[in-house]
Amino acid sequence: MSATLNTAAATTARSASAATSPDGAACAEPLPVLGRDVTVPLVTGGEVTYAALDYAASAPALQRVWDDVAAYAPYYGSVHRGAGYLSQLSTDLFEQSRAAVAEFLDCRAADQVVFTRSTTDSLNLLAAALPAGCQVFVFETEHHASLLPWRDAQVTYLNAPRTPAQAVATLERALADRDPYGPALVCVTGASNVTGELWPVKELAAAAHAHGARIVLDAAQLAPHHPVSVQELDVDWFAFSGHKLYAPFGSGVLAGRADWLREADPYLAGGGASRRVARREDGGVDVDWHTTAARHEAGSPNVIGVYSIASACRALTEAGFDGLVAREQHLIAKVRAGLAEVPEVRVLSLFGDDAPRVGVLSFVVDGWNSSHFAAALSAEYGIGVRDGLFCAHPLVRTLLGSAPQEPGECGAPEAAPGERSLNAIRVSFGAGTPDEHVDRFVRAVRELVTDGAKWQYRTEEGRCVPAV
Repeated sequence: MSATLNTAAATTARSASAATSPDGAACAEPLPVLGRDVTVPLVTGGEVTYAALDYAASAPALQRVWDDVAAYAPYYGSVHRGAGYLSQLSTDLFEQSRAAVAEFLDCRAADQVVFTRSTTDSLNLLAAALPAGCQVFVFETEHHASLLPWRDAQVTYLNAPRTPAQAVATLERALADRDPYGPALVCVTGASNVTGELWPVKELAAAAHAHGARIVLDAAQLAPHHPVSVQELDVDWFAFSGHKLYAPFGSGVLAGRADWLREADPYLAGGGASRRVARREDGGVDVDWHTTAARHEAGSPNVIGVYSIASACRALTEAGFDGLVAREQHLIAKVRAGLAEVPEVRVLSLFGDDAPRVGVLSFVVDGWNSSHFAAALSAEYGIGVRDGLFCAHPLVRTLLGSAPQEPGECGAPEAAPGERSLNAIRVSFGAGTPDEHVDRFVRAVRELVTDGAKWQYRTEEGRCVPAV
C-alpha cells in the first residue's frame, strides 16, 4: 500500500466537449458531483431533480473527491506522531496534500502552505500574525471574512470602485498617504461573492508592492472557477476554502510568504505547534515553537478535509480549466441573456455588463421581496439559490442604492412577501452544473415575474416560507 492510494476515481476526470462558450471555445461536460440525482418535493405536487444553484455558498463535492476519501478512510490514522503503518501512511498523505496544494497554486519554493478551517480562518490567522504597527487597506466591497479580521491593526476602508482602473487608482492614492516606513497589507478579493466580477489582482499587487506593502488574496470565489498562480499574480498570500472547491469537511488554506508567519506567535498553542517544551527551575515553561507550517497547525488536523482539498485540486487540474472555464462562460451567457429578457430584473454590478466574471450573479426583481422570490424558486421549481446580503453588507447596500452603513442581516430581513426588502437574490454555479438547471432557473424567473407565485407564503423567524 503506497501513500498515493489506488482508486478508480483517479480516472474519473472528464473533458469531453458538449457545447461552446460565447467565444467559441469547446466546453467540458459537467463534472460528476454528489447530489446530482437528488429529488425534492414541490408544494404544487410531485418531485423534481434538485437544481443546486448556490455554489458560491458551498459547492457540491466532486464524485472524484468522495471516491478518493472513501478509498482512504479504512487507512485513517493520526499524523506526525505515530510509529504505526496507518499513522505513517496518513502522515505521508497529509504532507503530499500540502505539496499538491502548493503545485495547484503555483507557489514559490519558499512559500508555506498552512491548513486551516476555511477562508475566514485563514485570514484571521494572517491577521493574528501581522507585525506590530501594520496598516491594513481593504475595500468596502469585501466579504466579511476579508473585511472584519483586522481588529488589532490600523485599518483603512476604501470606497467601492466602479471600474478596475478606479480600484487600482484608489489603492495607489491610499498607499501614497500611508506611513512609508511601517509594514502594510492590502486585502482584496479575486472574484466578488456578490457580483462574480473579477478584480484586477495583478495590477493591485503591483501597486501594493510599489508602495512597500504586501497583499493577500481572498480567492474563495476565484480558485474554484479559474486557474490561479501565486507567482503570476504576484500576491504574498492566498486564502481559499475547501467547501467552495468541491471538497467538503471544513478545511481551508493559507499559502504564502513564511516570514510573518514564522515570526508570529502560534495561532493556537498546543501539540504539533511546539517542537520542545521544558519546565524551568522557577516553575514556568519554556517552549520552542516550530518555524514551519506546523507552527500554526496545533492539535490533531483535519486529515480527511486536507486530503479532500488535494483531491479536488488534482481533479480540477486533470479535467482541464480551459474546458471548465469555457463551459462556465456558456452558462453565464445563458443566465444573463435570460434575465435580460425580463425588464423587471436588475442584475447588480460594480464594473458594468462587460466585466469578466465567474458563475456568480446577484439581482433584484421589481415588486418582489427577494426572500419571497427565492422561496418560490425553491418550493415551486426545486431550485436552490441564496437571498440576503451574502455576508457583504456594505457592498450590497451600495449596489442597491442604500447607505453602505445601513444595518442588515446575512439572512432575509423581516419583510413580508410582496414588500420591498434591502436584500438581493444570488444564483451561482460551477463545474457540476448541467444546462437543465440553468434553463429551469431562467424559465422560473420569467414565469414568476409574469404569472406570480402559485402558492401563498408567510414570514417565519425572518424567512419567507410556504404557508401550510
